[in-house]
This record gives sequence, structure tokens and C-alpha cells, in this order.
Amino acid sequence: MTIETTTASAQAETNSLVTKLWNYCTVLRDDGLSTIDYVEQLSYLLFLKIADEQYQSDLSDRPKRVVPENLDWASLVAKKGDELERHYRHVLIELAKHPRTNLGTIFAKAQNKITDPAKLQKLAVDLIGRQEWAAAGVDIKGDAYEGLLAKGAEDIKTGAGQYFTPRALIDAMVAVTQPTPDDTILDPACGTGGFLIAAHAHIAHEYRGRMTKAQQDRLSSGAIRGVELVPGTARLAAMNMILHGVGTSDGPSLIDVRDALAKQPAGDERVSLVLANPPFGKKSSITVYGTDGRLDKEDISYDRTDFRSTTTNKQLNFVQHIMSVLRIDGRAAVVLPDNVLTDGGAGEAIRRRLLKEFDVHTLLRLPTGIFYAGGVKANVLFFDKKNPRTDGKPWTSKLWVYDFRVGEHFTLKTRPLRRAHLDDFVAAYQPGKPHSERVETERFKAFTIDELLKRDRVDLDIAWLKDPALEDGDSLLPPAVIAREIVDDLQAALDEFAAIADALGEVDVDESTVGELAEQ
Repeated sequence: MTIETTTASAQAETNSLVTKLWNYCTVLRDDGLSTIDYVEQLSYLLFLKIADEQYQSDLSDRPKRVVPENLDWASLVAKKGDELERHYRHVLIELAKHPRTNLGTIFAKAQNKITDPAKLQKLAVDLIGRQEWAAAGVDIKGDAYEGLLAKGAEDIKTGAGQYFTPRALIDAMVAVTQPTPDDTILDPACGTGGFLIAAHAHIAHEYRGRMTKAQQDRLSSGAIRGVELVPGTARLAAMNMILHGVGTSDGPSLIDVRDALAKQPAGDERVSLVLANPPFGKKSSITVYGTDGRLDKEDISYDRTDFRSTTTNKQLNFVQHIMSVLRIDGRAAVVLPDNVLTDGGAGEAIRRRLLKEFDVHTLLRLPTGIFYAGGVKANVLFFDKKNPRTDGKPWTSKLWVYDFRVGEHFTLKTRPLRRAHLDDFVAAYQPGKPHSERVETERFKAFTIDELLKRDRVDLDIAWLKDPALEDGDSLLPPAVIAREIVDDLQAALDEFAAIADALGEVDVDESTVGELAEQ
């Protein structure tokens, strides 16, 4: 059997699992269950089922239980009707009492939202119970779960999409940053864990058979970790990682549930690689005070003496946090919206500091239509942390900009982004090779530090290509794509107006109304 045939077979099985579980979501929607709620409930049940399969397959004399006997899968499916629903609630409450473990992260503040005993029994017994998940293998069951998360991300009304970065983009970012078994890897806004899982998969593939036991143990006990503000999303990330073979259910929690911006990282918390897509949205209810001492009136504030600039812009604060959390010679790849490259004030100050104290070597300009949030114009910024220079010169010498935005148009359904679309960028980046060996192409151009510093506000939103769709006044795009882009632009404009109104504190903007207008 060829590799292609094996891959196709695995993908078919994955799709079958996703379809089987997803079809039942439509039944539960009638009970008011959102998409993200459904995936969350699946997380609990899948974990119990897989833990039971692992226990049953352990051939040792005294197999190790991860879940106590009276709270396990067998105890659950032995009950029916109202007794099943009551016991399920009891299981969720009791399993939450395991702090600082992956088990505790998965079940923290867990609630049963499937209140109809008949539907709960169908989901547990008929759908999840009839599948041998452990037999499916890590890749298939992990990919099936990630497929469900992707389905959840499509439900933009629940906000699920904000936690989901396209897998094709994640894989390209991982390919060029080349994680190793000796890296300590962090995603400070990890969502459902996509970057962390991709980094682990890259290491497992590239170093198969060459890792020491110590390196393997590191990868399972904290060398790859994430921070997530939303407890429900953190549980999805923990489950996603376990299903992909990252960490163990009773091992130390690999997802820290907190606000990453709340505290300055200690020395042992610094990392060698950051992969991140911080939450979009310029306005935050929290001001992070830097050493510039500027004061804004806010209800909540954090003091970060490692920050140089005070701002309520979440992305700018995440950039400052990533700058701080990196070790010397550490590297970062971060998805950032255009405003981080263009804003004056704190934005300009942070960009100047980045260019001086870090080697900001690559910028990937992304097209619209690849994120679940409409109208997002984003980029990936790649930079390395360096020791302070004694000569006062900037560490950045050249910024290589790859323009993947001009002439490229994607939609989430009719033309989704695929990994192959980024092959040219990965080839131009030349992973593992000195940047001096890079070659300019039509889409890949280098700009010197002198050129960057001369730009107004040190604006890094650099474009030089002409969009063929706009030449001669004729559009080469299908009408559906044009309509989608108009909707995305309207959504982006409405979001900006909402942020301004929120900042002024004079108008309450109904977000559901904004969404409805964008959909019309």
C-alpha cells in the first residue's frame, strides 16, 4: 500500500468520525446548545472513553487508573435515564478536583449542558461508545477532534472562530521556525492549541528515532505549553493536545488558564520559541502600564516594568509580552493585524524598540478571507531576540517582506487556504539557512534598516505590487468573492466604529446588531 493510499484512507476515516459526531450537533441545537458547547461536551465524554480504553488495554498486573473507578466511563454507561444524567453531573464535579493536571484543566468548572437524558445516552452510548478511539490511533482520533474544532470555528455567532488559526498557516509558520526537541515552546494565547500540536508533530517527524528519553520526557511535561484566558477554550486545548499525543491526562497541565499579560515572566519562564496568534480587537478593558508612566483611566490595570509603552491595544501588549518572554537567541513568529504595523504613539515606539533590540528579519503579508473573523488584514512577523549591542546600532539590518496579499483571494468555503499555497513563501524563507542567502523575487523583497527608519512612523505595512484584479478597472474575481470581500470590509469598518464608540464610552454598541448588518 502506498503512502498516498494510507493517507487517503486515514483522511476518509477521520472525515467519517467527524461527520458521525457532527451530525448529532444539529439534534442538540434544538435544545439551545451552541456549537462550542457541543464540542466541549464531546471533550468530556471522549476523554472518559479513551481513558477507559487505555486502562482496558493495559496488560500489566496492576493497570494504572487515570479516572477513579466510580467516576469512569464504565460507571457512566452502566446507567440510564435520569440516573445517567445525575451521575454524569456528579462525575464532572468530582473530576474537576485535580488541580494543576491536564485532568483538572479538562474538567475545571465543567457543567452538563445536555439535560435530556435520552440525548445524553445516545451521544455517550450510540455515538462515542461504539467507536474504538484508541484503536483509531493518535493521528486519526486527534485529527477527528481537530476537525470538530474547525467545525466549531465556523459558528462565528458563538465567537468560536477567534480561537482558531488556519492549519495551513500554522504548518507554514512551524516549517520555517523549525522547532527542535531542545526548544521550550510557548503560545501565550493558545486557543485550542493548534500551534503547540503542530510544533510537537514537526519535532516528532523530524527527529523520529533520534530523541533521547530525556528529550521525550521534556516534550510531555512542559517544554511545549500554552496560556489561555478562557477556561472553556483551555479545556478544548488540553483535550486536543492529549488526543494528539502531547502530554498525559494525569501529568502536569500544559495549559495555564490565566491572562498572559497579567504578570512579568520569571527567568525560568522564558522560552526559546514563541508561536502565536494573539486575539484580534484593538480595544481592551485593561491598561498595561509600561515604564513610560503614561496614565489612562481604566477599571483594571497591570504593572509591567518590563514593558516600555503603556497602551490598551491588546496586540501591542502581546508583542511587548513576547519580547519579554523570549530568551536571548529565542525566536518568534506572531500573527498580527495591520494596525500593529502602522499605529503611531505606542505602536511606533514598540516598532522602533523591536528593530533596535531584535533582529526583525521577515514579514509575511496575508490575504483576507483566511480567518473566521471577517475583514481581518493580518501579517506574520518573525523576529529573534539578541544580546544588547554595545555600539548602539540596531540588530535589524534587513526586513524581508513576502507579499502574499496582492493578487491572492480566499474564502473559507469556496477557496480555502491550503498548505500548498504557502510553499513558495517557505521556499523563499530558506529555513535553517543564513538570511544573507535569500534571493529577491517578485513577491519577496528586502528593505534595509535605514529605509525602514525613514518611513513615516516607522510604518512596516509595505506594499509594492499592483493587484491584477484592479488593473484597467476590470475585476478578475468571481462575483461571489467580490461580495464576500465587500461584506468583510463592512464588518471591519463596523468593528472599528464599535471600538471607537466603546472608547468614548458614550454609546452601547449591540454586537449582535453589528453581526446581523454584516451578514445582510
